[in-house]
Amino acid sequence: MTRLLPTPSQTVGPYLSIGLPWPDGPHVVPEGTPGAFWIRGTVRDGNGDPVPDAMIETWQADPEGGFCHPDDPRGATSGEFRGFGRCPTTPEGTYGILTLLPGVLPGEGGTTQARHIDVSVFARGLLNRCVTRIYFGDQDNSGDPVLATVPEERRETLVAAKTDDGYRFDVRLQGEGETVFFAV
Repeated sequence: MTRLLPTPSQTVGPYLSIGLPWPDGPHVVPEGTPGAFWIRGTVRDGNGDPVPDAMIETWQADPEGGFCHPDDPRGATSGEFRGFGRCPTTPEGTYGILTLLPGVLPGEGGTTQARHIDVSVFARGLLNRCVTRIYFGDQDNSGDPVLATVPEERRETLVAAKTDDGYRFDVRLQGEGETVFFAV
């Protein structure tokens, strides 16, 4: 007689990275879109090992600062721009999202937010998603009210480095060099 054991309690991953991706998920815009570039990186755990079963989701404004969402009266104006991307990591822990540079956004009290992409990270062992932002190293990030709340010595964990075909943004889930995550 086979004895059945209880199913382990589910965490956020790896189940989401197995069941939720779709073929064009990493494409916020179609291949060949003028101005499109790749954001690539590696998701690593606290030991520095790649996480092969994580999933990255991105949400962003279009180049004019509009969102592809009915709650934004400005709306997205950039052709086939979706504003949303979703990509599971490879067995080596890498991911890639094809997108456009987001526009500057209005902030509270008449301020502006620097160009950024909101990122959710889902992975094994997490009970909830981790939320962070990608800022761009070759853009003016000074004055961004959210980035200003991050201790200066940790800000570099939110800044993507320019590469030949876009930017590199690595995610460290914990430990030395841990990516800054926000409570939302």
